[in-house]
Amino acid sequence: MIEEKLCYKFKDKALLSRALTHSSKSAENYERLEFLGDSILDFLVGEYLFKHSDKDEGYLTVMRSHFVSENYLSTIFDSLRLGEDILLGKSMKNSVSKAVKADIIEAIIAAVYLDGGLSAARGFIKKHFNLKSFRTVQDDNYKSKLQELVQAGFKCAIKYVTEKVEGGFEASFYMDEDKISTAFGKDKLSAEQACAKLAIQKLFKV
Repeated sequence: MIEEKLCYKFKDKALLSRALTHSSKSAENYERLEFLGDSILDFLVGEYLFKHSDKDEGYLTVMRSHFVSENYLSTIFDSLRLGEDILLGKSMKNSVSKAVKADIIEAIIAAVYLDGGLSAARGFIKKHFNLKSFRTVQDDNYKSKLQELVQAGFKCAIKYVTEKVEGGFEASFYMDEDKISTAFGKDKLSAEQACAKLAIQKLFKV
């Protein structure tokens, strides 16, 4: 039963049904809930990190980005085995992307909040997100992390310019027309990852 998986019993079952419904299935779908859930998740993860760490803002921002990322949310979706519960239109069968999985988790958080209040949403996140692991998080996908951080904090276009040089590749990261960082790597991806890591350190003091 879905509520047993979520460890939360809804008073308003319609909220849960809506949170699990994709737009390909019905006009009454999770999209508005996902919008609300995104904000609630950001706040509650930020609140937890603020209370449990004395690190500076840059570190807390990076840690929060890990727990609210598409990748992390999709792993929660998979761990809860929600694939068998979501309602999809025929065009979406067998094609649930990471983005959809993440959106549904955020929609469920909003549904829990609307049904039981902030304390219920906080309890849901505490139960399923393993936030205490932040001290040992080692997220080395710096490109993904940088993209999430920039999108959350800046309104600008981002790009990498990567060129082959002697012995490997040199990558530069730009925000609009401003060059933020440059790094070398033996291949294109490692150069861009190293470049992204430097940009995170420069922009967010981590």
